[in-house]
Amino acid sequence: MTAPMTTYVSLLRAVNVSGQNMIRMAELKTSFEALGFEEVTTYLQSGNVVFKAGKAEPRRHAASVKARIAKDFGHDVGVLVLTSGELDVIATSNSLWPGPGADEKLFHGTCLFRPVSEDDFRKVKLPVQPGEQAVLAGQVVYLHCPNGYGRTKITNAFFEKALAVPATTRNWRTVLALRGLCGRGA
Repeated sequence: MTAPMTTYVSLLRAVNVSGQNMIRMAELKTSFEALGFEEVTTYLQSGNVVFKAGKAEPRRHAASVKARIAKDFGHDVGVLVLTSGELDVIATSNSLWPGPGADEKLFHGTCLFRPVSEDDFRKVKLPVQPGEQAVLAGQVVYLHCPNGYGRTKITNAFFEKALAVPATTRNWRTVLALRGLCGRGA
């Protein structure tokens, strides 16, 4: 009898951004399959991968993926792996998201690679512009950037420096699309 499979989402940090850490998604899919992962699906060109694997701590899968990327592509990139359930919680816990019909490009989730306390987050002087908001919920900083992410100062790099933790950011359209690929709604 085969062990039950769990659906995971892998978010790679700083892949195919500004011409750095270039990885073709077809080749990335092959690397994931070489690890024994099944039903591997990539989304966009920025290192979003949905896959099925035996139940294990997401950190173990992240370490395997990180090592495989270093071996196959020579890149040292951050890898965050979430279960589909964890992604579902992220997608349904954004207090800034007004819901369907809102412009998904103006909302983002910055996923932190390890927890930070609410107290530490409150101590950060956020360089928000008029209308911008950032709230911490669990290991995610939810953002509303009404002038666009390209114009904000509350970026992934800002949070990494201010909170001293690696992070990776996805726009809300990507979060919802990944959730859909996991079979958990659109």
